[in-house]
Amino acid sequence: MEHSLNPHSQELLEQYRQLRPVYERLEQIAMDAIEQVLKEQGFTVNSIEHRIKTEKSLAGKLELKGGKYKSIYDITDIFGVRIITFYTTEVDKVAAIAKRLFNIDWTESVDKRKLHELTSFGYNSLHFICRLPKTLVDDPEMPELNEVAFELQMRTALEHVWSTIEHDIGYKGAVKMPTEYRRQFSRLSGMLELIDDEFSRLRTTMTDYRRRMQSLVASGQLDEVLLNADTFRSYLNASPFDKLNKRIAESNQAEILPYPLLSFLPVLESFGFETLGDVHNFIHANEESAYQLALSQLALTDIDILSESVGLQNLCIVHTLKAGNGQEGVRFIFDTINGKQAENEAMAKLIFEQASALPFMQINKDI
Repeated sequence: MEHSLNPHSQELLEQYRQLRPVYERLEQIAMDAIEQVLKEQGFTVNSIEHRIKTEKSLAGKLELKGGKYKSIYDITDIFGVRIITFYTTEVDKVAAIAKRLFNIDWTESVDKRKLHELTSFGYNSLHFICRLPKTLVDDPEMPELNEVAFELQMRTALEHVWSTIEHDIGYKGAVKMPTEYRRQFSRLSGMLELIDDEFSRLRTTMTDYRRRMQSLVASGQLDEVLLNADTFRSYLNASPFDKLNKRIAESNQAEILPYPLLSFLPVLESFGFETLGDVHNFIHANEESAYQLALSQLALTDIDILSESVGLQNLCIVHTLKAGNGQEGVRFIFDTINGKQAENEAMAKLIFEQASALPFMQINKDI
């Protein structure tokens, strides 16, 4: 499609062609700066989009609005960046990063979240008009790098979905919508805004819960802490199995290598444990028997490297044998932590035979 441009718009388009290398370098510098800071802070966003307007796109804009601009520098969205976050609270965090990285033109920047009215439609987002400061780049051969403005949009994933659907349906087009459709859009917009806020609120609630559980774990109030992946991870930070592991390792002067003990959580849950207090009591009730079982396994070997899982694994085996689950119970443990494989049956059989002669099994028989 050919665009019919007046002489002024043709001049603006020519300025764009001359400045194209500036925009390309601007894009590289700005994106490198944004991505580096996000990485340094460990800040994960949903996505980052960026683009330089094509000549065709700019010509279309100039055909409609060319008279608004005195020079190419007045067009602030030729290069644009859009950062999409997961939560509404993260939009402000991204904005804080942008304020630190770039020079913000506050007269041109818009916080659409504050302008959003109950009867309005569309999405809320934060738009900054930015320029590169000389602290970021100072190139005498390309001074335009500090003069050209660019647009930075910040919004949540749900806001982005809304704007995309809105654009696709053509809600903001020239055709006036019937009242019933406008009402439907308004309701959907309100629902998405509510969902966005509730996700952020839920995230804050869950963060507070994790901190409270960590505090209870640290203070030893384990009976009040429900057993789940988060709390068990916090419990593992206190190294509850170290004492038993070191005692077992001393029998062969063995070295202990790390192992992801979180994989034992499904086993502990299968025992019916509901709190960390249950896990703590399970350790104390079975640690002597687990130590004896480990010794029976190591007695005729010269193994000098042991996994960090040795203590917990033997605790689980002792617990399941005391419960009368026998060889099948031991195999279930191996199937759960290692995945189902044929050798689990042989290991379960060997360990059951080793355990059969130990005192805790004899006591169970007598009972």
